Amino acid sequence: MSTQRFIIYGAGGIGGGIGAQLHRHGHDVVLIARGAHHDAMKAQGLAVRTPEGDFVADPTVVSHPGDITFREGDAVLLCVKTQDTAGALAALRDATELEVPVVCVQNGVANELMAARHFAKVYATVVWMPATHLEPGVVLLQGSPLSGVLDTGCYPSGTDAACASLCEALSSSNFLARPRSDVMRYKYAKLQRNLGNALQALCGNVSAGDVVKQLRHEALACFEAAGIDSASPSALRDELSQHYQHKAIDGESRSGSSTWQSLTRGLPLETDYLNGEIVLIGRLHGVATPFNAALQTLARRHATAKSAPGSVSLEEVRELAVSLGAS
Repeated sequence: MSTQRFIIYGAGGIGGGIGAQLHRHGHDVVLIARGAHHDAMKAQGLAVRTPEGDFVADPTVVSHPGDITFREGDAVLLCVKTQDTAGALAALRDATELEVPVVCVQNGVANELMAARHFAKVYATVVWMPATHLEPGVVLLQGSPLSGVLDTGCYPSGTDAACASLCEALSSSNFLARPRSDVMRYKYAKLQRNLGNALQALCGNVSAGDVVKQLRHEALACFEAAGIDSASPSALRDELSQHYQHKAIDGESRSGSSTWQSLTRGLPLETDYLNGEIVLIGRLHGVATPFNAALQTLARRHATAKSAPGSVSLEEVRELAVSLGAS
């Protein structure tokens, strides 16, 4: 993929940050964004703030894949939230009959299967990348010295020359990206880490170790029942800390996860594909998941009501979990 054009579908914190770094390091990039964010980038480029300093990236910006004339050698990095994946894939399929590679640079484990219904060449990327997008035209990348780690493999398994070339391009652009033949094993590990996203968004930065422990205990029970192999999140955390750490920008630390950012902006949440993924596996394999189900319910309720982050008490989470069968 070294000579490819990278089409970033969903240029928010993750997609915008990746696209900006690729463009800054000499790669051909197109950003697909919508609304005020599209308009701001179209008018003045994408302002990127990092612990090491700020820069402006000015790649091509469009509002829809139908605005792109696709060509051989293009690669699509799908960076939308999972609740938007089906619509994005349909729009992409309508925009080109070429068999473009689709790289799912997303949290959760549902996107790749959706992509494989439409495209023959699907890749999975594990996203370890602290990024914030709250203001149109602005992205904060809080990882240092690297912006993050983006290991990638073929879906459902394996690697190929295109995967290696993509990883080379990302690694030349202030990321660490390694081909992984068992990439989904690492995506399930990241899923475990993301189970607390809704908890932090709903309840704020409170001490919730007991609830987080229950969320991950349910996940591991589901994985065991389903025969799903997952890497160890704690081992990964230690390994990843060798490559990047969260750092403040001008003294300001990262406020919250991508779920917190969505709730702050009044957008739909990804919880149905994080905690809801555990609930789904549990239902398929007869494993109770009351704490994950409670968070899924509360996240949907408060996203619909456009509640502010921190509007829910931990006791509400515990009480709902008990009503759903927690002991």
